[in-house]
Amino acid sequence: MKQCSLSEVNGLLNLTKRRRILPLIIMFASLNVVCDSLIGLPQLSSGVWYSWIFMIEPITGIILGTYAGFISTLIGVIVGHFIYFRGIHEFLFTIGAPVGAMVSGLMFRGRWKPVLAYYTVLLLAYFVTPLAWQLPIWGMWNTYLAYLCLVVLTTLGRGVLKLESNKPSYALALSAFIGLEADILFRIFIFIPCQTYQLFYGFTVEALQLIWLTAAFVTPVQVAMSALATVILGPPVIRVLRNMASV
Repeated sequence: MKQCSLSEVNGLLNLTKRRRILPLIIMFASLNVVCDSLIGLPQLSSGVWYSWIFMIEPITGIILGTYAGFISTLIGVIVGHFIYFRGIHEFLFTIGAPVGAMVSGLMFRGRWKPVLAYYTVLLLAYFVTPLAWQLPIWGMWNTYLAYLCLVVLTTLGRGVLKLESNKPSYALALSAFIGLEADILFRIFIFIPCQTYQLFYGFTVEALQLIWLTAAFVTPVQVAMSALATVILGPPVIRVLRNMASV
């Protein structure tokens, strides 16, 4: 695994995926169901990730790719939300998990330009919403950091950063980070610009300010946990897939 470049790893994943795509979708969907059915870290009763779905989300997109990763995660969170029911409105927010898996898949394959466009549109939608300026600006610092990484990647380009010459673990961590923050950004878009904070919850500005302050500390911890798990679990999973592809 250590001798594999990122392009070789991606080629391996694509080969394995073509051969065994349906079993892989079912396997990862089952893992997503389990993770989404478990109560997550203590926070609000209806939160960004009020389960452990964030732990499996990036690796699903990285292994399965953009579309299969999206479908597998979507199946997992829909079933998981029926097992651990959090309200009908939560089915709308949970679409962020498949989006995050898809973005992780895009990032791992070096396709960060559409991801940058996604971040730009949703951040603009957030900041043109008047309510956004009444919330702590620094409360989304981790999402800003992800956006900065994307700007640097797009500005300098693959040739300068030489991602393909780095260890796959570097790409795994970066892909997990960008994908998870894309999930958060989607949920923020539904929550603030789409006004569901008022339609679904009836939150006041003061309540939202408290949520933003809490999230500034809780979500980065969750992102770090998932990124670490992706880096640890990614290489052995890829080794297994390499052996499957050689059969």
